[in-house]
Amino acid sequence: MSCYISTRNSRYYAVKEAEFGKVAAASASGRFGAVWLRVAQKHEEPRRRDKTGTRTRAGVAGRLRKRTSFELSTYLFAREAGEAAPRCGALVEAALGAAPRVTAGGLPVAQVQGSMVVFGASHGLQPGDGLSIGGELRVVTAIPDNQTVWVSAPFRGGVGTVTGGAVSYGLAGQLPGVSLYEYWTPEGAVQRILNGSVVDEMEVELNGDFHELTFRGVSAGVIDNRTFEGGQGGLATFPAEPATEALLETPVPGHLGQAWAGTGPWPLETLAQARVRVKNNVELRWRDFGLMEPKCAVPGDREVTIDLEIYGTGAEACEALYASASRREPMPLMVQMGEVPGAMCGVYVPNFVPAPPEFLDGEERLRWRLRGSIAQGVREDEIHVVFG
Repeated sequence: MSCYISTRNSRYYAVKEAEFGKVAAASASGRFGAVWLRVAQKHEEPRRRDKTGTRTRAGVAGRLRKRTSFELSTYLFAREAGEAAPRCGALVEAALGAAPRVTAGGLPVAQVQGSMVVFGASHGLQPGDGLSIGGELRVVTAIPDNQTVWVSAPFRGGVGTVTGGAVSYGLAGQLPGVSLYEYWTPEGAVQRILNGSVVDEMEVELNGDFHELTFRGVSAGVIDNRTFEGGQGGLATFPAEPATEALLETPVPGHLGQAWAGTGPWPLETLAQARVRVKNNVELRWRDFGLMEPKCAVPGDREVTIDLEIYGTGAEACEALYASASRREPMPLMVQMGEVPGAMCGVYVPNFVPAPPEFLDGEERLRWRLRGSIAQGVREDEIHVVFG
C-alpha cells in the first residue's frame, strides 16, 4: 500500500558538467544537504488564432518545448578544516564562473600588522585567494613581494602561527553547466536529474537562524526514472544513486562572524542583516529552429547587489559608511560568516557603492537600511567568495 513520501527522505548531488546538458556522474562524496529544492516546468504552448466556430480550446499537433527553472536553498555547513571544497561547490562555481583555487595551509606566519601579513617563506598566493589564520578568513588583495600580502580586512587579535587551508571562487565570463540530482526514498518514487542547470542568481544571507545560500536558475530539462528514454542527457540508462553515506553536516549559526566596511581598522559591529546577490541574466539558446532542448547558456550583464541593515551609531565604521553613501564613493566590504576553521565563508566586494540609507525609527533603536547597493569593478572582479 502506497503512502505519503516524506520530504526528509530527499538527497541531493551537484556535479559540474564537461559538456552542457550531458549528465555528469554523481559520487557519494558529492552529496550535500539542502533545505528545499523547487523545480518548475511548463510547456511553451503557442496560442491558436484560427476561427473554429466554437469557444472550445483545441489542441496543438506535435511536441512542445519545455522551460525548466529551479530554486535551491542550503545552509553554510561546517566541513573538514583545510582545503576541502564545500559540498555545494559546483553550484557556487556555476554562479560565479571560475574554477576554484585551493590555498594550501601550513604557511608560517612571521608578522601580522593590520591588513598586512608577512610570511616566513615564499607564499605563492595570488590576488583573490582565500587566507585563513586561526578563526579568521580574508581575501588576498595585493602582493608586494613573495613573502608579503595585503588582505581584505585587518586581522583581529589571537592569530595563529601558521595558515589554514582555503578554497576561493572568482568570476569568469562564461558559466559552467551542472547536473543536479534529486533522489528519494522509497526507490519507487520519482527520481530526477536536472541536466544543463545554470545558476542565474546566487544569494547569500546572514544573521538569520543560520547562514543561508540560495541558488536560482534554469535547466536544459528534467530527466526522471519513470519516463526515461535512452539518449536523454547522454545517458544509456537512468543512473542508480551512489552508495549513500552518512551525512552529518552541521549548519553554522547565523549570528557568528564579522563584517568590515571601508579601509579603517574598525569592524562594522552593528550589522543587523545582510544579503548579497549575484545575478547573471542568463538566457538559454533554445529558440533555434529544430531544437527541443537548449544547447548552451549565454550569460548577460552581471549584477552584484548588496542589502544591509545596521543599527546607526556614532562609530567610525558607521560614519565612513554614511559618508561613502552620501558621496557615492566606492569602499571595500568584507563579510565573514562563521568563526572556526572548516566552518567559515567570506564574501569580499572590493568596490562596494552603498545606497543612501533609509532611517527606520519604528523600533527603540534607529536602523539604517541600505537597499540596492551595488558592486562595481574593472574586469571580472566585483566579488570574491572564499571558504576556510
